[in-house]
Amino acid sequence: MKFIWSNTTRRNRDLKFHKAKSLTRLLQFTIPYLSKIILAAACVILVNIAQLLKPYILKLIIDDFLINKSVQSGIHSINAMAFLYFVIVLLGGVLTFAQVNLINRVGQDIMKTLRNKVFKTIQLLPLSYLDKNSSGRLITRATNDVEALSEMYTDVIINLFKDVFLLIGIVYAMVTLNLKLALISFSVVPVMFFIVFLLKKKIKDNFTNMKSLIGRINGFMAESISGMKVIQIFQGEKEKKQQFLKLNGDYFDTTLFQVRLNSILRPAADIFQSLAVAIIIWYGMGKIAGKTLEIGVLYAFTTYIKQFFAPISDLADNYTTIQSALVSADRIFELLDEENNLEDLDKGLNINKIEGNIEFRHVWFSYNNKDWVLKDISFKLNKGEMAAFVGETGSGKTTIINLISGFYDIQRGEILIDGVNIKDISKKDLRRNISVVLQDVFLFSGNIRMNVTLNDNIDDKVINEALKTSYALGFVNSLGQGLDHPVMERGSTFSSGQKQLLAFARALAHKPSIFVLDEATANIDTHTEKLIQKAIDNVIINTTTIVIAHRLSTIRNADKIIVLKNGSIVEMGNHNELVTQNGYYKKLLEEGLEENIQEYLA
Repeated sequence: MKFIWSNTTRRNRDLKFHKAKSLTRLLQFTIPYLSKIILAAACVILVNIAQLLKPYILKLIIDDFLINKSVQSGIHSINAMAFLYFVIVLLGGVLTFAQVNLINRVGQDIMKTLRNKVFKTIQLLPLSYLDKNSSGRLITRATNDVEALSEMYTDVIINLFKDVFLLIGIVYAMVTLNLKLALISFSVVPVMFFIVFLLKKKIKDNFTNMKSLIGRINGFMAESISGMKVIQIFQGEKEKKQQFLKLNGDYFDTTLFQVRLNSILRPAADIFQSLAVAIIIWYGMGKIAGKTLEIGVLYAFTTYIKQFFAPISDLADNYTTIQSALVSADRIFELLDEENNLEDLDKGLNINKIEGNIEFRHVWFSYNNKDWVLKDISFKLNKGEMAAFVGETGSGKTTIINLISGFYDIQRGEILIDGVNIKDISKKDLRRNISVVLQDVFLFSGNIRMNVTLNDNIDDKVINEALKTSYALGFVNSLGQGLDHPVMERGSTFSSGQKQLLAFARALAHKPSIFVLDEATANIDTHTEKLIQKAIDNVIINTTTIVIAHRLSTIRNADKIIVLKNGSIVEMGNHNELVTQNGYYKKLLEEGLEENIQEYLA
């Protein structure tokens, strides 16, 4: 029992430390804007002073002019008091306007900085991280979680200062006016704070659950929209709807529970405020009757009590906002703390132009450090050679492409580019010299020019030359707007062949030293494949070309065909050599598509 208690205590202590650390890190974002925050705080102080002066001025007017019938002139006259009251109200309004604008500008600047940091982090995350985390989870951090922090920066921080300062001022004013009356007024406060203490853990736990659910909903929505064609083809709308209804229902229940928790705090503050006012009036009327208390003082006290419980209600609301922000902060910092694992694109040797010589020396690789995907892989490709990787699904073909692009680190062996270990070459220079055309072409929303260049360093002359070489220029010109023709999300208005030609043009426009085709002809018609084959013939002269394909027409002219099975190389040679060996390669051809058999027999 002692062991369990000590573990629980340690866990609670660690949690408090973690929350304090998150809050400290959040406050660090305010450092560049300290001058504006200090100015806003000064405005808050002046606004609070104005709030405290108003009941006191009314107290003077009631006791001195209405009760005692005092007739004075000049600065002590009732007209002067009325004018002073008006000036204080006007000044308070102007300062409130200035404070709100200042702090909201600071909050939005901080949110802009934070969103930039989150997006930059996501961009530099290694593929190994993205493989294990859903897009919905990352989207939630960049949107919902950042928005939760926005509320804290724009509403809570300065209001928290305002409310605390106002409470101190009210307590001072009440104690100064009448100590006994002040103590009676504060008698209900401990009960209210006890209620807040009971609710705070439930609020925190529920916020954590809410954040998790909205991340799952975002991920489900993104996945469903991307795969809507598959859902509709296989009539999976009913099943997907049921899954979404379950997620949405769970989120509804948690948000409804949160509303109920929040709805307790403010009404509780209103109840205790009314109770305190009732107690003061009951006690004060007896004192007024005994002429030991002035009416103005009682009026000032009832006003101060209302002002006292207003910031307490705000603090209760701010508490829930802070809890939400801290949960979001933990999730955001969990992402930003991946900084040590981010790819450093500039680290390593700067090689402006790679020749294209590739060598694998006894390479072993696993995605999870235990199940080997590649086993003792060794081969060498010289500049200008065309190599084809063939093998059954899961044999490691695409993994080799990922390793050449530097997306993963190998566990054993060496990968050399132009005789230099790939680990020693900056990823920026490595990837700038490699172009990949995938089976599933990804086009971004924008226009054709942007999708071909993906950066601003390629002029239209180079783009048109790439389109011409890839045989895509004809269909691009037929679109009317040419390079400025709009592209919808994922290129949904283009055919598979058109998207593949654009992807091919994108690869050529970047003038690669290493050109990779990963099943690039698998989903296109024969006519488009012939165009791509001609384009390949145009560019492979001085470029090292790597092809992954099942179609014999794509690989039979390769200088070297590397045959993989279960992560190991079982055969290597050109098409004629491998067919003559009568081994695994020939077996793949005979068991392959009818098209392959016909081409083989031909």
